[in-house]
Amino acid sequence: MTIPPPLVSSSSSDLLMMDNHNAAATSSCTPSPDQEKQIIRDLMDASGSIPKQPGDLFYLLSNRWFMQWLKYTGQDSDENSTVSKVSNGILLAEVCRPGQIDNYHLVMSGNDSYGDDLELIRTLQEGHDYVLVSQEVWKRLYDWYKGGPALPRKMISQGVVHKTLLVEVYPLCLQLIDARDDKQYVIRISKKASVRDLYNQVSMLLGLDEKKFRIWDYFNKKKSSVLTVPDQDLEDANLQMDQDILVEECFWPSGLLLDSTGNGLALVPVEPSRSSVTIAGSPTQSNGYSSGYISNFYEGNAIGSPLTGAEDGYHLSKMTKGDRGGLSGLQNLGNTCFMNSSVQCLVHTPPLVEYFLHDYSDEINKQNPIGMQGELAIAFGELLRKLWSSGRAPIAPREFKTKLARFAPQFSGYNQHDSHELLAFLLDGLHEDLNRVKFKPYIEIKDANGRPDEEVADECWEIHKARNNSVIVDVCQGQYKSTLVCPVCSKVSVTFDPFMYLSLPLPSTETRSMTITVFYGDGSALPMPYTVIVPKHGLYKDLFQALGVACCLKSDELLLLAEVYEHGIFRYLENPLDQLCIVKDEEHIVAYRLPKKQEGFMRLEIVHQSKENSGVRKRLGTPLVTFIAEVAQKSADVQNAVQMVLSPLLKLKVCHPSNCIHTSMEDGLASENDDDGLVDAENSGCRLRNQSVDKMEVDQLSNGMDSFILSLTDEKGMHCSSIENDFHFRQDHIMRVTLDWSGREYDMYDISYLEDLPMVLKAGFTTKMIRPEAISLFSCLEAFLKEEPLGPDDMWYCPTCKEHRQATKKLDLWRLPEILVVHLKRFSYSRYLKNKLDTFVNFPTHNLDLRNYVKSNAAAQSHTYELYAISNHYGGLGGGHYSAYAKLSEENKWYHFDDSHVSFIKEDEIKTSAAYVLFYQRVEEKRKNESSQVHSSRG
Repeated sequence: MTIPPPLVSSSSSDLLMMDNHNAAATSSCTPSPDQEKQIIRDLMDASGSIPKQPGDLFYLLSNRWFMQWLKYTGQDSDENSTVSKVSNGILLAEVCRPGQIDNYHLVMSGNDSYGDDLELIRTLQEGHDYVLVSQEVWKRLYDWYKGGPALPRKMISQGVVHKTLLVEVYPLCLQLIDARDDKQYVIRISKKASVRDLYNQVSMLLGLDEKKFRIWDYFNKKKSSVLTVPDQDLEDANLQMDQDILVEECFWPSGLLLDSTGNGLALVPVEPSRSSVTIAGSPTQSNGYSSGYISNFYEGNAIGSPLTGAEDGYHLSKMTKGDRGGLSGLQNLGNTCFMNSSVQCLVHTPPLVEYFLHDYSDEINKQNPIGMQGELAIAFGELLRKLWSSGRAPIAPREFKTKLARFAPQFSGYNQHDSHELLAFLLDGLHEDLNRVKFKPYIEIKDANGRPDEEVADECWEIHKARNNSVIVDVCQGQYKSTLVCPVCSKVSVTFDPFMYLSLPLPSTETRSMTITVFYGDGSALPMPYTVIVPKHGLYKDLFQALGVACCLKSDELLLLAEVYEHGIFRYLENPLDQLCIVKDEEHIVAYRLPKKQEGFMRLEIVHQSKENSGVRKRLGTPLVTFIAEVAQKSADVQNAVQMVLSPLLKLKVCHPSNCIHTSMEDGLASENDDDGLVDAENSGCRLRNQSVDKMEVDQLSNGMDSFILSLTDEKGMHCSSIENDFHFRQDHIMRVTLDWSGREYDMYDISYLEDLPMVLKAGFTTKMIRPEAISLFSCLEAFLKEEPLGPDDMWYCPTCKEHRQATKKLDLWRLPEILVVHLKRFSYSRYLKNKLDTFVNFPTHNLDLRNYVKSNAAAQSHTYELYAISNHYGGLGGGHYSAYAKLSEENKWYHFDDSHVSFIKEDEIKTSAAYVLFYQRVEEKRKNESSQVHSSRG
């Protein structure tokens, strides 16, 4: 086996040239596609069975090359690749063997880095641009295909309480500045590497003795502190992506430098490091908490002297009532605008500002096993204090981001994330760090058993408070009533659960026209196309409902939707919660109208084909679908089912004493017979081949099932086997048969109704673009509170039926918090697509009255709210940007916090379609009346 050459310290141009000339032919003993598939599958299975460890090596592999390899080896990727389709029951042209591995589009050109790896493009996404494979898989693929370049990455451990193993795709990138000549270098090193490792790498790069230089944290071109703790992770040293570090020559006294024994000295820098202020009033080092700080803090010392400190303009001792601060921006540390947006909204939440500007040391909970030992609360508290110091110098939230990455590895790295997801983590994490309950008691929740809702709700709230009691619960948590009803036994279950925020759906006002052809699975009528209007960003269930109304679907009937491709059923559209945007305008969608009582029966798919002059069989028309009863066992039952579903296509009228079947009518509806059992061909639209039919022909038509030539087939139309007269079939969920059309079938049936399917939306057909209408916040709330069935993946276990049921669920607001956080669900995700809604939501800035939505009879608290902050999201998925609007209550003015930039904004400008998370504060009755008078006078 040929092992890929290791990456060495050389320029990227040399590496690219080496790989370009390393185009050796593959081994003469090239394995077959099936052999390659099996070998790689075995390697992946073996790799998956071995527990992962930090340091395990993985390789980035181009996703587009990998997709070609999957197609070549006959493997379908149902999400990220185009699924191969079958034409006329025959596989299309054989997929060619992919060329050399091509990872060059993943790396940046003109790399000037020092280190063992090439620089990746920063915007790569796993599953879209690359896949990660184990070292064994990479070696085998490289042995077969050559190419490159090799992009190895190591697995690291993230997190403190909840450790997570992940591959460090983007190592820490540092800009090294040599103070001797101001020459700059780029160093790439793992953020889990130690300070000692960094010294070793710089020593090798510059040829310096480790005892004769020191490395400064040179963030923003300012000496912050000397890196002195040899075993400290670079992440814990608060080093950020792309920041500067400074190397200075110096001569330390013997034994006072980093040495092989691991002893380090807390060096006193030439320039005093700027210190931050703790709750206890003692300064700390910027790269960690000093031992004095920790001991003073947990001894419970209160703030007895004015707070001092001056890091990043932080100087609380100068604060006065008229100069409260709160106008500092947050520097972007590399796609951290999502974090800055949420943090600015939280640090401008009045109750939290009041809490963290006072001494909260007694409420730090280090014993909570699901907390962060108080470190997250401390980091957030210090960041809030810095932002509320006097002055407007932007703050670099490096310590806070470091703590965030340690306790929430999902937010580590430098990719864009969701501001609401971060907000949810922060609220929950701050609650656990500040939980006044040191040991949570076990309390069994009692059943309601018909007791009044008020009694059960209060009991549930007291149980919740007995285990969860913090400033976050006091300020941000409310309670809602959840009612579940079993659709079978009507069992009602009522629970009262706490909530931290409300996630409200956005009812879509954009519509989409879709044309669907409906086929009758019981053979009662001709197929008929229907054009329906559905929400543009709706779900399959919206299409089911609109189509059911259009075709007058009965209560005992159902619709089975499918996509038809190359005269076969490509896929069924069955999950009502899938996104409609999956269905493209150029696709052909059909619906089969079937009796609901037969839903559990075996499904019969009938595909049509005919033999051409060349002898090759070719698919034609649209497949038909019906159900076969459970008692059906023989081929005659299949023949009967085929005859039934084809009966509307008969060119001749067949009359029976009790029933007259006549077909081939333009409107697809059966016409009524006259008294003598005949049909008015002119009025009914029947296209009769002959007006006079003898009895022998009628008998042949009515018993024409033995004329069908049927063959069993598989999903791809291959491996056909003839159905003999005495054939007995198995009771599978789906039976697929092909119907051979000969001259006899063409004479008897009008196949034109099965051809020329309309597209969902005809190409070139333009519709007037309508600007999305604005929706109110109340309509979003009503959509959230409306009764609806649970999804198939979210079934409820009914205690009466002893089975999981798709129950109906109804939410009601019961208890509202002082701070109401409203999340507008602009992002939707499915297996195939991600989508963002830019719909404008009209939300009140004053006097948001929710009294009509609260079901509790308790009227002790006001249900009126006033807006004070907004987290905004601009742009699309992946490449968007976050900012925040926040109001300073003392000034009654709004400001725009866009990372480091802070500017005044008028109140009438804060309502935009970018609003993503809204922050409201309860207004007491007295304040509400005063506010109403002020705004009415302004109006």
